[in-house]
Amino acid sequence: MVASRRLLQLSAAVTAAALLMSACSSSSDDQAEPTSTSSGGAFPVTVDHAFGETTVDAEPTRVVSVGYTEQDTLLALGVKPVGVTEWYGEQPFATWPWAQEALGDSQPEVLDISDGFQYERIVGLEPDLIIATNAGLDQESYDRLSEIAPTIAQSGDSSASFSPWDEQARNIGAAVGKTDEIEDIIAGIDEKFAAARAEHPEFEGTKAIFLQNAIYEGDAIAYQNGLSTDFLTDLGFVVPSDLDAFAPADGSGQAYIPLENLSVLDSADVLLWGTEKPEDRTALEQERVYQNLERVKENKLVFTDAVTAGAIYFTSPLSLPYVIDQLVPAFASTLAGEGAATTTS
Repeated sequence: MVASRRLLQLSAAVTAAALLMSACSSSSDDQAEPTSTSSGGAFPVTVDHAFGETTVDAEPTRVVSVGYTEQDTLLALGVKPVGVTEWYGEQPFATWPWAQEALGDSQPEVLDISDGFQYERIVGLEPDLIIATNAGLDQESYDRLSEIAPTIAQSGDSSASFSPWDEQARNIGAAVGKTDEIEDIIAGIDEKFAAARAEHPEFEGTKAIFLQNAIYEGDAIAYQNGLSTDFLTDLGFVVPSDLDAFAPADGSGQAYIPLENLSVLDSADVLLWGTEKPEDRTALEQERVYQNLERVKENKLVFTDAVTAGAIYFTSPLSLPYVIDQLVPAFASTLAGEGAATTTS
């Protein structure tokens, strides 16, 4: 199942990202900055990362994205990769609806890293730049990729996977000589969040909990304040600290809430469920303890469709505007007392 596959991948990735949970907002003052010798897009450029530094001598023309989400940043910058990587969802050319316009008629080869990097296929693509800021690189895999082409790994201050989206974006922007362009994109997203927040003062201080789409082995999986909930806090919402009591010691950012403790969800004013199909909501409603939640009785609920859920998980320069456009009216409707809302794509 798609949901269980993503759950396993997200759990591993977010575990690696634990130390960054409190410092991932695009508006944070202590973001790691890429080191680049470029000025206005001039080459060569040099980018620092977890395994040293990489110099890109000339403007790349054959870029391969080997991580989960990097293709979105490249497309946002007008760079159409010759190779992209499937995470989940089996979208055309591993490109979700929010990025299809930017992809245009390009048809990149689709790679898969579920069983490790496909080095031979990557070689066959003849890349002159490999983007791997969200690929879970270790030293060995970085060394092998670097033998193929200059490779941009995760920042040295970050986890191997799912580090702050804007930090990744800055490093990718530097590598392709588009530092000014990526700063404009980041600023535009910040402004879009700020505008939505200002337009909806009812969001400010409202407690919200984001959960995955189902009950897994007797647990509901909710996201603590941090990396996976910036889209909420950037809109003014607050993630209740009550979830922390159900988080494992690994600092994964996910709280595993047994059904018998599900009433902790009533510490929120509104619940956002990352559902992907109507049957997900139906399955939740069959759980008696779910039915007894105060927020369920009050219909203070927002459910996502598959594309909106995917956009939240991607957290990219192209998916975040889509998240805002989908969730803001849904939250506004629910908080206004109009009943549970479901996003539609």
